Amino acid sequence: MDIYQDLVLKLILSIIIGGAIGWERELRSKSAGFRTLILICLGATLFTILSELIGSKGAPERIASNIVVGIGFIGAGVIFKSNNRVSGITTAATIWVTAAIGMCIGSGQYFIAAAACVLVLLILVVFSRFDKRIDRANQIRDYVISFPFNKEAHHKYESLIKRHKLHILNSTQSKSGNVLKNSWTLLGREQDHAKFIDEIFNDADVSNFEF
Repeated sequence: MDIYQDLVLKLILSIIIGGAIGWERELRSKSAGFRTLILICLGATLFTILSELIGSKGAPERIASNIVVGIGFIGAGVIFKSNNRVSGITTAATIWVTAAIGMCIGSGQYFIAAAACVLVLLILVVFSRFDKRIDRANQIRDYVISFPFNKEAHHKYESLIKRHKLHILNSTQSKSGNVLKNSWTLLGREQDHAKFIDEIFNDADVSNFEF
């Protein structure tokens, strides 16, 4: 195959594979979507091609190795922490593996690139169902409950938490006048959180409830 035909094939394949992975991220409204992952895959392919064309003899991997470092900065930019949750890790990992696939294409490893693309899509689409089940079984939520101060009140709500099979990860309290304000970070199943919330809503002693 002519060298230019081979280069065109690699670039087109990188656009197709990057687009396939990016489309899945776009459908889920992620920060790195269709165009971003196409450019990442295309860029990794180009850098790998250039490393073979202009790299020093016997060490074409020098340019390609820096792709791994460079792509880390892009991946770090899509990770955010909000309250007790960290979001964007899956998208960052997708960016990382898409760059790796681009390197496969650039080095002419088409079968590995195609197989990796299929596996990535399988993990993102099919495994997300298992991820949701795990998330429902292990949810972390913050609660702020205010109620009139008395010796038994605090123990009452801690007993309520235990009765609903929720685990206390963190607890703070403050008192203003005759009102005791308690903040809890609780771990538990989604349905247990829902039952706990319903019971707090129906508690006449609670003056303020945030969750």
